Amino acid sequence: MPLIIITGYPTSGKSHRAAQLHAYLQDRISSLPNTHPSSSLRVHLISDHTLSIPRTVYNLESKDVHERSNNSSEKDARATIYAAVKRVLSNKDIVILDHANYIKGWRYQLYCEAKAVRTPHCVVHVGTAVDQAREVNQVRLATESEVREEEKPYTSECWENLVYRYEEPNAFARWDSPLFTVVWEDETPDCEGIWDAVIGTEADGGRKMVRPNQATVMKASTSEDFLYELDRSTQNILNRILEWTKDHPGEGGGEVSVGEGDSEDLTVELPANPIGLAALQRLRRQFISLNRKNAVPAQRIKESFVGYLNDAFEAA
Repeated sequence: MPLIIITGYPTSGKSHRAAQLHAYLQDRISSLPNTHPSSSLRVHLISDHTLSIPRTVYNLESKDVHERSNNSSEKDARATIYAAVKRVLSNKDIVILDHANYIKGWRYQLYCEAKAVRTPHCVVHVGTAVDQAREVNQVRLATESEVREEEKPYTSECWENLVYRYEEPNAFARWDSPLFTVVWEDETPDCEGIWDAVIGTEADGGRKMVRPNQATVMKASTSEDFLYELDRSTQNILNRILEWTKDHPGEGGGEVSVGEGDSEDLTVELPANPIGLAALQRLRRQFISLNRKNAVPAQRIKESFVGYLNDAFEAA
């Protein structure tokens, strides 16, 4: 069922809030009558601790130059977390992800995974102040031998680096919405609000369903030359973008009109950083792979591909 993404600074209290939410959801589900559509939901808490991921994977100071430049251990950790989430995320399970989740592109990837299985999601931002979170880490460093394994501190350099790289969630971005913020002084998160957002109210029938994107709905191809049209239309759009980049070398953030004449008002909004041919081709292959079987109507290929590119560029 839903995916609940916990995010915040390191040592800000994310695990504590995740445990509170986990306990609330279990109690709420167990109190439902057997006839209630949500009474059979299972709750999973996934974290670095449950997956035995040590704090050291985030410590760039201990890595050699090549490994540091690629953050390989951190990428491996995210791959482990992603696999664990994907394995249990379904219409019968609630997944609470207690992790830093500090990269907006990573939260977008999780949002897409929830969307793919047609289940709701939300983001819980543990909004502890930087100074408060830093003090917690310093106390744990001073008493490291006494703290529990799941409360192990970060090195000071690693902690500061994670805070520097943290990208706060934005309620106006769909992958960060609905967004719930819990501050240090709050006794508990807004558990009732989170339940209504991801499970649904009685007015929703006790279960909230996610409407899939039009581009991901299974449809039969409307023409025999659909694959040809899919390949041709997407390549034409890429050619328009490449022509623009040649005329504006080193520039980013432009708008490229890819419509045919005055009848189509289609615009690709390029990211602030210049994008290369390899990245464009990768996005095109992904779109074609997505729609080879789950075909959009032939007349909507351009519109769907432009929307796909704009979504990808916005999340970059």
